Amino acid sequence: MSSEIDAVNPGRAGGAGLPAQPEAGRTPIVAIVVAAGLGRRFGGTKPKPLLRILGKTSAFLAVEGLAAGGVTDAVVVINGALGKAYKAALRGLPIPVKLVAGGDSRQQSVTNGMRAISEDPHLNRTEMVLIHDAVRPLQPAFVTEGVVSALVQGAQAVAPAIPVVDTIRQDVEGGNALVDRNTLHAIQTPQGLAWPLAWECYRQLAEQGQEFTDDVSCLEHFGHKVVLVPGSKVGMKITEPADLTIAKALVKVRAGVGHHSGKRLRRFFRR
Repeated sequence: MSSEIDAVNPGRAGGAGLPAQPEAGRTPIVAIVVAAGLGRRFGGTKPKPLLRILGKTSAFLAVEGLAAGGVTDAVVVINGALGKAYKAALRGLPIPVKLVAGGDSRQQSVTNGMRAISEDPHLNRTEMVLIHDAVRPLQPAFVTEGVVSALVQGAQAVAPAIPVVDTIRQDVEGGNALVDRNTLHAIQTPQGLAWPLAWECYRQLAEQGQEFTDDVSCLEHFGHKVVLVPGSKVGMKITEPADLTIAKALVKVRAGVGHHSGKRLRRFFRR
């Protein structure tokens, strides 16, 4: 059984906080948003997904961005003790959200989210699942659109990626060595997986006790090819306090784009 906590954001039906009524015949595009971490590296008493960026929580912005890119339903995996806080923080989103308790690791949390999808007669009709970090609040809609498009075209595991621009050196025996950065990519989220293939792979990994740090690697482990699509520098992950400061500045810039031509800023947000 899944550890479902609550449903929020009816979107098109009901009142605030009530379960949504799915549209007849609509095949959902479902995202699992991982928000169960404690944020020990960040410090403070509040989990990073509940930190506010000019009035909205990081988790809210992450789901809002997914909806702008075509996601129709979200399963947000949270620390089970914070159900009330997340329900309040996620009100007002344009798509329905189901809250599910997370596990002891990121992969276990994603597995819990997938279990919730498999047990929901509406969500289980999906042909794909996107997995996104709640602490990537500013990922542009075009990135989500690119992931969805690749899955529609037949890919089974898709990840957004950006080029590595720094010089990289690797520790080797006796010293260190230069790595060709032209062969490297920094991987982001949302990562997209074919459904129900993803659920089958995650169940097998749970039985085997194997853990991976990202989602496409879980399918790659079983021989499925990973496809990369363009990511965005704006899709940064909030890990340290300085990242939150940068995110707030970017939101201010984005909010101001509508007040002038903003061509240079729009080009920046397409990176």
